[in-house]
Amino acid sequence: MAPPRDEETPLVAAADDDSPAEKGRSHTRDVHIISSAFLLVFLAYGAAQNLESTVNNVGDLGTTSLGILYLSFTFFSLVASLVVRKLGSKNALILGTSGYWLFIAANLKPTWYTMVPAALYMGFAASIIWVGQGTYLTSTARSHAKDNSLHEGTVIGQFNGEFWAMFACHQFVGNLISLALLSDGTGGSTNGTTLLFSVFLVSMTLGTILMCFLNKRGIKEEEDSQGPSLTFYASVVSLSKTVIRPLYDVRMLLIIPLMAYSGLQQAFVWADYTAYIVSPTLGVSGVGGAMAVYGACDALCSLAAGRFTSGLKSITIIVSAGVLIQTIIFLWLLLIYSPVSGVLGTVYPLIMAAALGIGDGVLNTQLSALLAIYFKHDTEGAFAQLKVWQSGTIAAVFFCSAYISLQAMLVVMLVTISIAYGGFIFLSLREKALFHSSS
Repeated sequence: MAPPRDEETPLVAAADDDSPAEKGRSHTRDVHIISSAFLLVFLAYGAAQNLESTVNNVGDLGTTSLGILYLSFTFFSLVASLVVRKLGSKNALILGTSGYWLFIAANLKPTWYTMVPAALYMGFAASIIWVGQGTYLTSTARSHAKDNSLHEGTVIGQFNGEFWAMFACHQFVGNLISLALLSDGTGGSTNGTTLLFSVFLVSMTLGTILMCFLNKRGIKEEEDSQGPSLTFYASVVSLSKTVIRPLYDVRMLLIIPLMAYSGLQQAFVWADYTAYIVSPTLGVSGVGGAMAVYGACDALCSLAAGRFTSGLKSITIIVSAGVLIQTIIFLWLLLIYSPVSGVLGTVYPLIMAAALGIGDGVLNTQLSALLAIYFKHDTEGAFAQLKVWQSGTIAAVFFCSAYISLQAMLVVMLVTISIAYGGFIFLSLREKALFHSSS
């Protein structure tokens, strides 16, 4: 006798759970979760980082701590891809948030004995959270494209656009919180720091909890990590291959200058722009407002750039626009700008913040898309290279900012952006020629 139809219903429902529409919702859900979690974590860290050079300025504690942090970040990025493969990208993301939490907690009692150890550990945490992010997001995009028969490059661009747009909002939200809670005290002091960092700790805790709701997913290396443990020798060999192998690829060598410049322009905003441009005209409390404008433009540009990214041609056009905008700002600062009073004294730094934010949004989305498209079979290694070069240049800026004038830094920025853009254009022309020759 055939079973009643109501007994068959659960089987139909179970089958629907694996439908392309259901899988598509699962992939996009994970993108929403990881984007929101990073916003909650980095609205705290980003705003705190912007304030380090002004709030913890005794003995250059703030900038030195950041220099140590990014130097640690650089070295640990060399092993981060191996750690992510062992842990899985989801577990790496969750563990990585602990370093950011400890660094903010150290700011409640900022001394050399609290800030330096926290900075060292955060360097490790940052390396695995960012390699984990790049691996997880790329894997999610590829799965979504495969399950829904979509163009992979377009999906990667859209997912990166959403993530980086949400991520860039951390500058807007975090710095608005700083602007609301901080006030200039007497004798150059700042009031409200304890309340501010306490609020930031709560935000980070919520972000960590949110990451626990991500689905476990990943590329082949993550699945292989469930197998037998590697010997120490095999681990060392695997690590050396991961670090060195991408450098045998000419495409990586041509992208590296752009990676380094990406970190350099971020550090310029955090260390030099806030100290030399914003603070003298808007005060320490005004840093939050300027960086909120920076974050808002960064977010909008990231979202727009991600939507228009589909392949190398679109990436070339978008990167060219971002480079041009930032070059104009650097030339303005080097050749024309001088602090003025009145309305223009407020408007000029905000215009610069907007332009620098647009450039950062372009570089973040397009570098991620470029690596995801070109290095499908070594995603962790490619994103590890990105973080090595970014964090290395950021560390150099924080260590040297106290000894280099603004004019000298601007010359360095212009030279670096010229080299980086030249290498990128050569890559674009080379890939176009190879494509035409093969077709």
